[in-house]
Amino acid sequence: MTEIKICGITRIDDALCAAACGADAIGFIFHPPSPRFIAAKMAKEIIAALPAGIATVGVFVNREAEEVAQTVEDCGLDLIQLHGDESPEYCRRFPPERVIKAVFLRCVEELIALDAYDVLAFLADFREGGRYGGTGKRADWTLAARLGKTHPLILAGGLCIENIGEALAAVAPGAVDINSGCERTPGIKDHDRLQRIVGMIRGSCLSGPRVIFGKEI
Repeated sequence: MTEIKICGITRIDDALCAAACGADAIGFIFHPPSPRFIAAKMAKEIIAALPAGIATVGVFVNREAEEVAQTVEDCGLDLIQLHGDESPEYCRRFPPERVIKAVFLRCVEELIALDAYDVLAFLADFREGGRYGGTGKRADWTLAARLGKTHPLILAGGLCIENIGEALAAVAPGAVDINSGCERTPGIKDHDRLQRIVGMIRGSCLSGPRVIFGKEI
């Protein structure tokens, strides 16, 4: 099955809506420049309100490893999404089965360098200027599809109701990351769009095990 992560959550009612719609994971962005930034205290409150079975993911960009570890512990996060320029050595400071590494692929040669990483999955996104994702623009689907043939893959980057069917057909990712595509404004989810896109994903895929967000933590 294609698993679903709803990212950029800042409010309890949005998190509960995502869970009720059938999302497999909820993402919290701990990157202060992001319009979807959330403080650890609020993330912890939201996590406490979630039903069992929903994986929680903390998104970090080029932070000190000690800070990441402390936030993970304070909030009780399941997974760590490293969304900056983190090296393979940096990623190895955390258990590999808990790490998702975001990548911003531009050429085939960059795929080879990813073999140095020991992580649970890669997340293909689009980076523009100094913005590490959250641009609403699509990743390179051709390169993402190639990466997905050799590693567990989460597809991100501007996924929405209008293009999700095409994205699933072109990339066949293990999971998708929906953020701006189900929002009214940055950090505020549109519950109707959220329900519709989750329904479209579920309707287009066969059922099966949760390979990425369903792992034992």
